[in-house]
Amino acid sequence: MSGYSIRPITLKDVDEVWNIEKMCFPVPWSRQSFVLEIEHNKCARYFVAEHAGTIVGYGGMWLVLDEAHITNIAVHPLARRKGIGEALLRVLMAEANRLGIQKITLEVRDSNTAARNLYEKLGFVSVGRRKRYYSDNNEDAIIMWNLNIGKVLEAKQGD
Repeated sequence: MSGYSIRPITLKDVDEVWNIEKMCFPVPWSRQSFVLEIEHNKCARYFVAEHAGTIVGYGGMWLVLDEAHITNIAVHPLARRKGIGEALLRVLMAEANRLGIQKITLEVRDSNTAARNLYEKLGFVSVGRRKRYYSDNNEDAIIMWNLNIGKVLEAKQGD
């Protein structure tokens, strides 16, 4: 999808972000959770992807000491497979890198092959498993880490 841009989230974006959240996750965050993240969590950074004035995806992370933890990335079902998820992940990684953070982690459903492939493409490796992590179906989460964000970002610039 060409013609999309990525920018920091604002409170005005919460309703559209929450609608995508509900479409993408069996146990979605509440609308209020997003409001609290934006207004009160000084460790949180969230971005939205926008196309023609409509939010088509979002991603967020927490910055804790020298690590970043991806909390969520979601793309509207009608906007998938257009590079938006990768672009959002790269923006999150660039923001962490800009703040001097080189390590980033996330959990992903064992069955979410598309997401796992994307994360591996961007230098994440599986390092463990959280048994029965997801409450909707007790599916395991795969714990993934990227220990050198800067290297991945540099490789993209060199392409």
